Amino acid sequence: MTRPEIVIIDTPDLGDRSYVVGHEGTAVVVDPQRDIDRVYAALAGRSWTVTHVIETHVHNDYVSGGLVLAEELGATYVVPVGHDYQFDATQMSDGDTFTSGAMAWRVMHTPGHTPHHVSYAVALDGKDQAVFTGGSLLFGSVGRPDLIGPDATEGLAHAQWHSVRKLVADVDADAAVMPTHGFGSFCSATATVGLESTVGHQAQTNPAAMLDETEFVTELLEGLDAFPAYYKHMGPANEAGARPIDLSPAPVADAEELRKRIEAGEWVVDLRARKLWAAEHLAGSLSFDAEGNAITYLGWLIPWGTPITLLGATQEQISDFQRSLVRIGIDRPAGQNVGDPSSWARGPHDLGTVTRADFPELAKALDKDSELIMVDARRKTEWQEGHVAGARHVPLHDLPAHIGQVKAWSDAAKHAGADPTVWVSCGSGFRAMVAGSLLARAGVPVVVVDDQFSAAAATGLSIVRDQHAAMLGAAYMD
Repeated sequence: MTRPEIVIIDTPDLGDRSYVVGHEGTAVVVDPQRDIDRVYAALAGRSWTVTHVIETHVHNDYVSGGLVLAEELGATYVVPVGHDYQFDATQMSDGDTFTSGAMAWRVMHTPGHTPHHVSYAVALDGKDQAVFTGGSLLFGSVGRPDLIGPDATEGLAHAQWHSVRKLVADVDADAAVMPTHGFGSFCSATATVGLESTVGHQAQTNPAAMLDETEFVTELLEGLDAFPAYYKHMGPANEAGARPIDLSPAPVADAEELRKRIEAGEWVVDLRARKLWAAEHLAGSLSFDAEGNAITYLGWLIPWGTPITLLGATQEQISDFQRSLVRIGIDRPAGQNVGDPSSWARGPHDLGTVTRADFPELAKALDKDSELIMVDARRKTEWQEGHVAGARHVPLHDLPAHIGQVKAWSDAAKHAGADPTVWVSCGSGFRAMVAGSLLARAGVPVVVVDDQFSAAAATGLSIVRDQHAAMLGAAYMD
């Protein structure tokens, strides 16, 4: 018996996977992203007819391309029952089945990540080949249960435990586990382990399968951290049904227009390497290094609906990021410009620089001035695991709401005759540079620690752990 061929379509910047599952001339597409040209690329050269496009759940971290793909291919669009969809689709629930050629698919209700979440097991000749688990059973983890709202979180955490037990019990042990989330996605409750697995392996290693219900739920809830603010826009967009995308280049914005956009409060986003942005940039532009997790943090930080203009060293850099934008529902940039700061500025007065440093340089600066203003832009769990003594905790996702507070620290130091410079750090330098660009735009003098946090202890800096309530968000409000 030949096994189905499973083509994995990775979206690393969102930490997700989509799948095309084909066997003897037919295929099923699972959880497609909005840029469906990647699905067509996977189908090219394969004599497969797509019979079904299926969704494990109404996604919270991206806008689906499933509706458009199903319409274009003439395939059946399958979605979980229970939502107020604003389009026609085949709604399925626990125990429902369908076939695609010789492949027999069955639907399993696996609530936890969302209340209506389903998984799909595919079998040939009565033998399970794989199970597509969406945001339920992940590699060594599960999908987070807190995206619907705080009132539902604990109940969904319990449901997640039962769903994993159901999958382990009802799907053949050697069937491959094929999750949608868990490769860096914030939809994962905790970090996942590995890039492939089977139901039997997860039965022996996944906390939901190993711990009792109370212990699992307690640990799951204690480990949850913040998730991107843009998630709240994804569910409604997916229930409405997203329409086709336009990836053609946006209009070119010249130096005069770029300045007008910045002065109007719009976001002019520089995608170049962060060290290049620090060395020279268009004053008022924001650094979102395209080599980092730029799309997640841009979506997290931007006031929703703010026009975006993209700056990049190449058209490819801008086009790739434009593709990322549509995946989270930002359909079109307001403008773009390919080049360098000298071509984006009206003159030298439009240019800015920011100082980069590493942790050894921070240690030397602290030796000279123990009152330096230090801001740690990492998330709560990272901070609790260890941070530089004396640092103030302002997670990057909270910074836009608290720039005034950070500026007040800087102003107070200046009025007291002390150094007003804010030294900002994170885990690697990416988030620190984003934070530095936000602070620089607000007129705060800043040094960005562009270094791995793991290097901090080796410099002699005092690293402390703190799990007090103040670390959950109140520390930077002192």
